[in-house]
Amino acid sequence: MSIPSQTSPPRRIFIDKQSPKAFHALAQVSEAVRATASEAGLDRTTVELINLRVSQLNGCAYCLAVHTRAALRAGESPQRLGVLSAWRDTGLFTASERAALALAEATTDPVNAVAQTSAYEAAREVLSEDQTSAAIWVAVTINAFNRVSIMSKHPVPPLQDK
Repeated sequence: MSIPSQTSPPRRIFIDKQSPKAFHALAQVSEAVRATASEAGLDRTTVELINLRVSQLNGCAYCLAVHTRAALRAGESPQRLGVLSAWRDTGLFTASERAALALAEATTDPVNAVAQTSAYEAAREVLSEDQTSAAIWVAVTINAFNRVSIMSKHPVPPLQDK
């Protein structure tokens, strides 16, 4: 019988710090996507809802902390943030937000072709082509950031008193 090791696991490499040029390029993509979303008419709260829903699905604690604060700053309500993981079961989200959230989920789990087709078709009923494209780009980008933070095990800093 082996005795479990008392040593802590090795610290992860923060890949954003280890490869700053690659991370900077990802940050530039994010800035372009944010501008694209704004130009397409996706408001900041919708963008943050996408960021949060994808981060929930991926289990990225760091991105959840960052984007919860961003959503609140953008005017999102604590009630809607609290029920975001069950958005389909509430009447709190607009048709456009629901379409964007479905696209975000389909982008995060692209293996589910039925859900992907359904989300895309529903989005096309309420979102413009530019908004559909922007919502997918937001989901693609936050998925990339989630992987960076998850693989780096970025810590979630506690909130500081105001």
